[in-house]
Amino acid sequence: MSTPSVAEVRAKAQPEMTLERRNGEHWAGLLYMRKLSIYVTWALARTPITPNQVTGLMIVTGVAAGAVLVLPGLAAAVLAALLVQVYLLLDCSDGELARWTGRTSLTGVYLDRVGHYFAEAAILIGLGFRASETWPDWYTVLGFAAALGAILIKSETDLVDVARARSGLIAATEVSATQFQSRKLAMARRAAAALRFHRVIQAVELSLIVVVAAVLDFWFPATRILVVACAIIAGVQLILHLVSILASRRLA
Repeated sequence: MSTPSVAEVRAKAQPEMTLERRNGEHWAGLLYMRKLSIYVTWALARTPITPNQVTGLMIVTGVAAGAVLVLPGLAAAVLAALLVQVYLLLDCSDGELARWTGRTSLTGVYLDRVGHYFAEAAILIGLGFRASETWPDWYTVLGFAAALGAILIKSETDLVDVARARSGLIAATEVSATQFQSRKLAMARRAAAALRFHRVIQAVELSLIVVVAAVLDFWFPATRILVVACAIIAGVQLILHLVSILASRRLA
């Protein structure tokens, strides 16, 4: 059997419907990572590794980024950011490999979600330890608080489908997430989405901000300010996201 070309793998592993997902595709994936991940997927397809094993590596890499972030210094921040890029790469490749090999599964979807929970929580917790003078102190607590907020925000989204499934309904569509019973709430959601402040506590964006903060730490305590900001953003976003869900047609 001949080895498939990268173009053949791309045609099956990166269908247009995947790249056009409004909420499911990260901007970094569209901008550059999908261009790189297909070559990794092509290489992985020639090995015995399974899509779920790739997802397992993704989880380990994301948690490792948080662990590295505990270490002081600019080098640790840069290494954590690089690990997050590998995490994103594997996050793209596991699904591509599943589509190419036909080994898609509910287990894979579940592990993918678990990986996102673990990675974002680990990075925020690592950031809290990084900002602390002694373990634990208030910065450690704020890191854990921000991590809990990030997890609860994701839970709010996932619990929509749980509620719909238990009511015998299909999963909510991406369109329903933008449909509101109140025009004022719809305008408020669009304004909040335009600010993109919620992305500060997401793994890719946060890892890059941490590098900038590590550089600024030479002049003032930027990392500590960042931890406080992450805790505040997580708390505010937790409330706003819940209101957005309740006011949308996702639960209709």
